[in-house]
Amino acid sequence: MQIKQFEDKNLAQYSYAILSDCEKQVVLIDPSRNPQQYLDFADDNQAQIIGIIETHPHADFVSSHLELHNITGATIYTSKLVNALYPHQSFDEGKYIEFGKIKLTAINTPGHSPDSICILLEQDKKQKAVFTGDTLFIGDCGRPDLREEKEDIKTSRIELAKQMYHSLRHKLLVLQDDTILYPAHGAGTLCGKSLSDASSSTIGEERKTNWSLQAQSEDGFVQELLSGQPFVPAYFLYDVELNRKGAPSFKETIAAIKINTFSEDNDMRHLKKEHWIIDTRDEQDFKNGHLPTSINLMEGAKFETWLGTLIQPTELFYLVASDERVLKRMIERTAAIGYEVNILEAIVLKTGAIKEALIDVGKFKAHLENYTILDVRDREEVKEKKIFSQTISIPLSELKERSNEIPKDKPVVVHCAGGYRSAAASSLLQSLIGHTVKVLDLGKAVNEFN
Repeated sequence: MQIKQFEDKNLAQYSYAILSDCEKQVVLIDPSRNPQQYLDFADDNQAQIIGIIETHPHADFVSSHLELHNITGATIYTSKLVNALYPHQSFDEGKYIEFGKIKLTAINTPGHSPDSICILLEQDKKQKAVFTGDTLFIGDCGRPDLREEKEDIKTSRIELAKQMYHSLRHKLLVLQDDTILYPAHGAGTLCGKSLSDASSSTIGEERKTNWSLQAQSEDGFVQELLSGQPFVPAYFLYDVELNRKGAPSFKETIAAIKINTFSEDNDMRHLKKEHWIIDTRDEQDFKNGHLPTSINLMEGAKFETWLGTLIQPTELFYLVASDERVLKRMIERTAAIGYEVNILEAIVLKTGAIKEALIDVGKFKAHLENYTILDVRDREEVKEKKIFSQTISIPLSELKERSNEIPKDKPVVVHCAGGYRSAAASSLLQSLIGHTVKVLDLGKAVNEFN
């Protein structure tokens, strides 16, 4: 038997292939959007993909379960509570899949979502591993506030938090201590708040160290789980529904996107001003010259998260990069959250007519009172440490809706913790309020004030 863990570092997401060496058969768990790596794994091992298990309809990425089913004929398994709209077999408490010497058994574990399942792997009738989806992470458990709908008690965050309390104790803590734990996410995901950097653990280790598994009252657990959770990106509920339906072909939707290279202003006249331009170039290139209504979302580890936060699932946009190779990579990353269908046009751009003012850090240091300082970090970061005593705090995730709260009588200096979010925020804010007020990005120079 082999267990292969695949990692999408940008989304801190893990997926898995379980191979029976004797039968040359593979079952996948929670595959990410691009199916190619799973097909390659099967080919490399001269094996057939016979099953795909979805632990729940994912909020933070798009799964390739339907595409893999269409390519390989493999059966998709998921809980009946998902009400999936793709061909599938229900996979709930007590049901199992056997291939070779491997047995995969479904365990219903509501909490992160009402329809979450975990999968226990046994070999030769011995517990070997458990794939916990977004129920149990290393150092934490899944957040229960991503599926909340008004007037539906089944999806309320309090009800799901209570269910998580019991799922962890009555479904997972009863497993043997040496059972290896394989989660669907690692540190950096927005599906939890304090995950470890490790990619696997054991039930025994988590029993000792994971806060969510310690002896505590249900009320205390619920209060702790709900406190301090990060913001919910706009695309999360969209991806849940897309995963319930099954996403279209990765290659086909990518291939349909038109790519252009712009070299003169005439090339840009057809661009519609009512649509945002997502410019993934380096901040210095962006500030030296960009197109109107641009947001500088650089190619970085959080690109997908911020794209799906600042752009609504219904909004169309242009995607910009410095060359075609980078552009194709960013299109694929856009597709990871199902937003490739929102791209009006993909553009290779060297420079544009609009230039941004650069901050004079020395002048800013000497005369802080002459500036409005905007802190776009999250509330928990601000609570932990304020960098400047006099600031307006608006998290980047809320800036589009709250930009009218910023005074316009002084230049605005935008900062975050390291420069990525401030580049996005300053470009967004300048587009929203126009060039009547200078918006200056403090960028990495924020480290001089820590």
